[in-house]
Amino acid sequence: MSYSASQSALPAHAAITAIGGYVPDHIMTNDDLARIVETNDEWIVSRTGIRERRICAPDQFTSHLCFAAVENMLSRYPVTVQDADLILVATHTPDFPFPSVACQIQERFGIQATGAVDLNATCAGFTYALHLANGLIAAGLHRKVLVLGADTMSRITDYTDRTSCILFGDGAGAALVERTGHTSGFITSHVGSDGSGGVHIYRTGLSDTLNGQPLRDSKKLVQNGGLVYKWAVQTVPQGMNALLNQAGLSMNDVDWFIPHSANMRMIESICEKSGFPADRTLVSMIRYGNTSAASIPLALSDAAAAGRLNRGDTMLLFGFGGGLTYAGLLIRWTV
Repeated sequence: MSYSASQSALPAHAAITAIGGYVPDHIMTNDDLARIVETNDEWIVSRTGIRERRICAPDQFTSHLCFAAVENMLSRYPVTVQDADLILVATHTPDFPFPSVACQIQERFGIQATGAVDLNATCAGFTYALHLANGLIAAGLHRKVLVLGADTMSRITDYTDRTSCILFGDGAGAALVERTGHTSGFITSHVGSDGSGGVHIYRTGLSDTLNGQPLRDSKKLVQNGGLVYKWAVQTVPQGMNALLNQAGLSMNDVDWFIPHSANMRMIESICEKSGFPADRTLVSMIRYGNTSAASIPLALSDAAAAGRLNRGDTMLLFGFGGGLTYAGLLIRWTV
């Protein structure tokens, strides 16, 4: 079902109305990784802040994590998804090239009249999907959008590469974005990309060259961590300032910063460079590892479940990752 702006006299405002998350049961600790590659718990924690991550069962895929994240959201909030008119799933590890994970969710929850699409902006996927959901609702094209960020990173992690395998875990987060008749929960957004950096983090597919450069032929993730780190520490603070300038706000007006949970040392550097207090930063990587598109919604879901978030809080979400892509949002918490 589609809508036009003229179908309703209400202002076209959008807000997040529910949040949920899910991680697999199996825990892989740093000591477990030390039995696979040459590493140890102290080395991993000192460089990444990660203590453990969750890993899918052999018969568990991205769609299954999404199903569980939606069910968790529905168990916590008085909302429904059967009347959602669009499903957006941010993932770069779908079960299949097609059918999409979004279509699998449509079937699983019996959502009768809805569009369904997966999008891939890697670790920036969830913030990109929220940006699109808000825009589509503000334009009057949709009323209720089910947004998910989910990845099964263990499926594409090279467990012979000790510099990258220590980082990643599996998980999913779900959010409901609905049209409201009051002030929007979305304040402003800032999105961008730098395709020249694509050679620094990639997974090969049909082609093994990019921008004329040969790539290592691998179906697993390949990452130049040092260069990605430098890019993120420069790009994210600039994006944070751009968001605040657009909104006419300062860092003091932001209650919570929720960045992509890539690496705790990276987040600490971003906080130091931007001047944002680390104690008001929400992360999910300590217990779950880097879950790519799921990292931001998992941090939000856990903080909401712990009662740390208050209605009216101003939150700065910022995703960044392969592509290279980035997307930041200033939102007002209305859940």
